[in-house]
Amino acid sequence: MRVALVHDYLTQRGGAERVVLSMRAAFPDAPLYTSLYDPPATFPEFADQPVQVFPINRIPGVRRHHRLALPILAPAFSHQRVEADVVLCSSSGWAHGITTDAPKIVYCYTPARWLYDGARYLGEFRSSARPILGALRPWLLRWDRRAAATACRYLTLSRIVQDRLWSTYGVEAEVIPPPHTIRPDARCTSIHGLEPGFVVCVARLLPYKNVAPLIEAFRGLGDLRLVVVGDGPERQRLKAAAAPNVSFIGVRSDEELRWLYSASLGVVAAAHEDYGLTPLEGAAFGKPAAVLRWGGYLDTVVEGTTGLFFDTPTPAAITTAVRRMATEPWEQARIRSHADQFSESRFIARLRSVVAEVSPG
Repeated sequence: MRVALVHDYLTQRGGAERVVLSMRAAFPDAPLYTSLYDPPATFPEFADQPVQVFPINRIPGVRRHHRLALPILAPAFSHQRVEADVVLCSSSGWAHGITTDAPKIVYCYTPARWLYDGARYLGEFRSSARPILGALRPWLLRWDRRAAATACRYLTLSRIVQDRLWSTYGVEAEVIPPPHTIRPDARCTSIHGLEPGFVVCVARLLPYKNVAPLIEAFRGLGDLRLVVVGDGPERQRLKAAAAPNVSFIGVRSDEELRWLYSASLGVVAAAHEDYGLTPLEGAAFGKPAAVLRWGGYLDTVVEGTTGLFFDTPTPAAITTAVRRMATEPWEQARIRSHADQFSESRFIARLRSVVAEVSPG
C-alpha cells in the first residue's frame, strides 16, 4: 500500500509539524509533499528523508514569511497531483485541496483561520494587505468547501474542532488526539542564566496566543519568574511591556525544552487553543499546568489532578491560578500517567487503522 503525506508548509516549529513527524513515524516510506520548506526554521528531523516541494517555494521571501503566499496557496495545492493508494493530508486550510484519485484522509487542525476567523487572524497582516485578502475571501471560501468535499474521512485533534468541522463543512470527524513527543527520558541541555523554579510558557508570539496578559500577571507575582519560549511578530512589543521577572529566550531545541519542563514549577497558557499540547508536554515531566478554560485544554488538562483552569485570560485571573499552581501539592505520578494516555504509539496505531480502512486494496 502506497501512502502519501501532504502538509500545508514546513516553515516553523509548531504542534502541526510535530504531528507530521508522527505521521512519518507511522508511514516511514511515505513521500511528504508541501508547498514551502525552510529547513532551518522547522524541525531538523524533516531532513532525514526527501521532501517534495511545490514550485512556489522558489518565490523570494515566501519561505521565511509564509503568510505572503496566502493568496496563491489554494491554486498551488489544486495544481499539484499526488499518485498513491491513500493520501493523508495534514491541514489547517490548504493541504486538503491536493489533487489525487486516491482516497483522501484529512487530519484537520482547524478550518482556515483567515476564512472563518478573519477578524482575529487578519490582524496579523499589514493594513495594506487586508483589502486584497478580503477581496479573495469569497473565491477562497468556494475553493475551501469544494476541497473539503473531496475527502472520504476527516480526523481532528479535539472536541472543539470536531464541532467546528461539523458547523463549517457538515462532516463528522473522528477525534484522534495528537501525541506529545518530548520524551522525558531523553537528553537535556540546561540554559545558562536560568535557575530552576520558574513557570514556563511555550508559544508562538502572535496576538491570539494571549501572551500579553500572562506578562502583565507576573507583575503581581514578583517572587516567581516567567520564561517565555518562542518567537513571532509580537516579541518586541511584549518584551518592552514585560517586568524584570519575565525572560524571553526565543525558540529552543528539544534538548533545551526538556530541561525547561523538568526545571519548571509548571506550565501556563492563556491562548484560545484548538489543542492543549504544552500542558501535556509538561505533564510528561510530572509538572502541573494553569490554563484557560477553553478549547483543546478541556481535552488535555484534568482539573485538580494535572492542573488548574482560569475562566478569563485576564491578569487577575491568571495571577490567582499561577499562585495556586505554584503552592499546591501535586502528585507527579498521576500527572505522568495522564500524559501516557496521549502517547505516540497510540496515535500511530489508530492512524494506521484508519488508513487501512479506506485503502482500496
